[in-house]
Amino acid sequence: MKRLHAVCQGRVQGVGFRYFVQERAHDLRLTGFVRNMRNGDVEVVAEGEQGALEALLVGLQQGPRSAHVENVHTVWSPATGEFHGFRIAGTQ
Repeated sequence: MKRLHAVCQGRVQGVGFRYFVQERAHDLRLTGFVRNMRNGDVEVVAEGEQGALEALLVGLQQGPRSAHVENVHTVWSPATGEFHGFRIAGTQ
């Protein structure tokens, strides 16, 4: 089990990005959260199988149709097991 911490930059707020990520994470059976950041980025923390996380990362790099993802910064680490489900969290 792995943990992916990703910060998505570009036109990623106000375009359904968090809902897109939540649906994708549920489909991939991942746990964690997605939230808007005050600077206009979107932060994603997800845990699960490496292959499922890599599939999520592909989705993050594309985003929903109305988004324009310019960059995705990623950090990989071991899973902590702290999450139960995947949710949309409050803005940080």
